[in-house]
Amino acid sequence: MPLHGHAAARLPGIGGIDGGYIGMAGNWATWQRCGTKEIWSREDSAAANISLTRYHQGIGTGVYWFMGGPGVDPDYNGTTGRAHAWGAEQAAQALQEIAHKTTQVTYPVVFMDIELPGHAPSFTPADDNGWTNVYTSPCSGRISDSHIAPEVDRAELNGFAAYLAGHSANKAGVYSSPAIWSQIFGNGSAALIPHTYEWTYDDDTSSLARQPAGWCLSGTRTCARFFGGLTAGSRYALMWQWSGGGGTWNGFGDFDQIDGSRTP
Repeated sequence: MPLHGHAAARLPGIGGIDGGYIGMAGNWATWQRCGTKEIWSREDSAAANISLTRYHQGIGTGVYWFMGGPGVDPDYNGTTGRAHAWGAEQAAQALQEIAHKTTQVTYPVVFMDIELPGHAPSFTPADDNGWTNVYTSPCSGRISDSHIAPEVDRAELNGFAAYLAGHSANKAGVYSSPAIWSQIFGNGSAALIPHTYEWTYDDDTSSLARQPAGWCLSGTRTCARFFGGLTAGSRYALMWQWSGGGGTWNGFGDFDQIDGSRTP
């Protein structure tokens, strides 16, 4: 996405124009009253929107929803039908959160943040966010069953996407990585999402010495890897978190690249 001239949002650490802001619309755990972490900067969102509306630069503001898997559903029963409904309930909450933001959300893709964050108690009481284990209750942190079928996990994703499509003009996207994706959804049909927009965080780096050129870091073999059957050549491959994700601390925060021409 070519950026030039003047704009309100600037990139820390590496200079240049910031192409947009992607903030957390909400977190399943705070929604269930057992998490404290939501990441939203009104100032960064406003600057990104000024860059878009006044200077015609970037994407403005986008959002993601920190997903809880079927295993933290208070009404979990192991069926795909209930998992589909749990996904829809989270989509409904995400849309409510978006509507209440003090700055306008301008980017049309809402990303489901699907990951296994490990020990991150301020984000979630469940180390796997309920994608691979079933918990005695959403907030207990105590496992009652250590298996969830990939098709049940996939039913939740489908429920979120279907609700989003039926109740808004937004498109569904997913934030994850190839390794995490296969741990949750396996390697069969449940893992394939050829028509869902993607934001990946593999491969990434803690160094800011080289920035992306296309889908690779300039002068290196470090390139974006997508998941669910997508490659970098797909029009559904939208974003790459090339530094700051997956624990690659660079001293500033998350840096992402987006293909603006693929915006739906």
